[in-house]
Amino acid sequence: MRQGAVFARIPVMRRLVLVAIMRVVSLRDRLRLRWLRWLHPGLEVHRSASSALARARFSLGAGARLLIGPGVVTERNPGRLSFELGEGAQVEIGEGTWLRTTLGPVNVVAFAGGRIQVGPACFLNGCHVSAKRSVTLGRRAWIGPGSRVFDADQHDFDDARPERSAPVTIGDCVWVAGDVTVLRGVTIGEHSVVGTRSVVTRDVPPHTLAYGVPAEPRGEVGDRSRSR
Repeated sequence: MRQGAVFARIPVMRRLVLVAIMRVVSLRDRLRLRWLRWLHPGLEVHRSASSALARARFSLGAGARLLIGPGVVTERNPGRLSFELGEGAQVEIGEGTWLRTTLGPVNVVAFAGGRIQVGPACFLNGCHVSAKRSVTLGRRAWIGPGSRVFDADQHDFDDARPERSAPVTIGDCVWVAGDVTVLRGVTIGEHSVVGTRSVVTRDVPPHTLAYGVPAEPRGEVGDRSRSR
C-alpha cells in the first residue's frame, strides 16, 4: 500500500516541478521585458500580454512607438517573432491577438513614418506585414502562414518610375489564407476569404471569396463573426 501511494504521487510531484519551472521561466521573461522597455523607450507591453514576448526581436528607431495590448499571446520561440520599426514609425497590436510562430516566423516591419494597426483578436500565423505608409487590420482578421502584406513596391522600378505606396486595409473577420500576397492600395472588405497562393492587386468587396493570380471574386461568404 505504501509503495502504491508513493508511485501515485510521482505524477503529482512532476506536475509541481513543471509548474515551478514554468514560473521561474515566466519571471525571467518578465524581467527581460522590463529591460527591453528600458532599452527601447517607445516599447509598451501590457502587463497581461504573454511573457514569451521577451523572446521576440525588437528594433525601434528614434521616435518609434510599439504598443502591445492586453492579452496578446505568442510562443516562446526565440527570434521567431520580429518587430522592426524605423524612425517615427507606429505599430499597435490589439487586445487578444495571437502572434503564432509555430509554423513560421512572424515579421512586423514599419519603415520610417509607417503605421501598422492590428485590431483586437487578430491571428497572425507565420506571416509578414510591412508598411511604408499604412496597413490596417480589423477585428479578428487572420493572416495565414507564408502570407505577405505590402503597402509599397519596396523599390523603384527604374530611374523613371519611382517606388509607389498606398494604404492597405484588411477588414473585420477577413481570412487571408496561406502563401497569399496582398499588394499596395488594396482594401479587403469585411468577412471575405482570400484563397491560398493568391495575389491580391485590387479591392475585394465584403463577404466575397476571392482567389487566383490576380485574385478575382469567385463566390460569396456569410457572416464569419464566430468562425474558428
